[in-house]
Amino acid sequence: MACDRGLPFIYSGLSSALICQVHFTPSRTMGAPGTPSSTTGVLNFSVPPKDGVRAYVNINDPKDFNYSREAHEVKIHNLRGSESTVTLDTAGFQLYNHPAQHTAFTNDADVQNEYYPESVELIKKLTGASRVVIFDHTIRRRRPDQVDDSPDRRQPVPQTHVDQTNKAAVARVHRHLPASDVPNLLTNRFQILNLWRPISHPAVDWPLSLCDFRTVDPKTDVFPVALRYPDREGETAGVVFNANQKWTYFTGVTPEEVILIKCFDSLQDGSVSLYTPHTAFADPATPEGAPLRESIELRALVFYD
Repeated sequence: MACDRGLPFIYSGLSSALICQVHFTPSRTMGAPGTPSSTTGVLNFSVPPKDGVRAYVNINDPKDFNYSREAHEVKIHNLRGSESTVTLDTAGFQLYNHPAQHTAFTNDADVQNEYYPESVELIKKLTGASRVVIFDHTIRRRRPDQVDDSPDRRQPVPQTHVDQTNKAAVARVHRHLPASDVPNLLTNRFQILNLWRPISHPAVDWPLSLCDFRTVDPKTDVFPVALRYPDREGETAGVVFNANQKWTYFTGVTPEEVILIKCFDSLQDGSVSLYTPHTAFADPATPEGAPLRESIELRALVFYD
């Protein structure tokens, strides 16, 4: 079932304003008493244009695009209790317990002055990286009565995607680092990682689903999408449905926890994951009246010696 509405790639992050929603009757299976071992949610996937034509979207006119979207009912595995089965290098994502010092998240300047520095040190600690440069962030607060049409009204994104392609990742290095540093930085391994954290309360409503990279076929499951800006062109990746993909989530991620999400890795010899398709989704296990999801994601260039 496909839809032909506009695309979500607006501003520095993704916008859910124009995502097509297709509803199925969801279900869940149970593990330990009171703990779901899996759930069934509706995820939106992309369909590339025919005949090998390059996919694109015009950022200033979201109706100007050339690919479509389809929804699938997917089993989503709960990794609570099995956190050690996924790591940044194997699955492409990893959950950590690390409370933040900055907890307000009400002012962008404070986020940049207070939360960025502590997050740089956290990413270094968790990955062993020698240099980390955060290039932007997005705060998302689900408000069903609001339209996601500006940076201060971002909603969770119900669209499977990968934030950066290889081309876009290299372009980010050139864009955000001093030109004199770039040749050496591109010689060594580097990554683009998102640091995702709930705000104020656990993310029970519209949680984050992540696809285990070990179940992704890079040749068929993703395709580049050009983001056409007035003065430049970016590139992200659409995700194609494949029944072999294993979609996962962690129930009730708290503000004291973070998820590192890999969007790119320059080490491409088959020894590590390359990226993590991800999306927000409506979990049928969400209790009625649960607080609406609020979260922040930082996007960082991560360099190694």
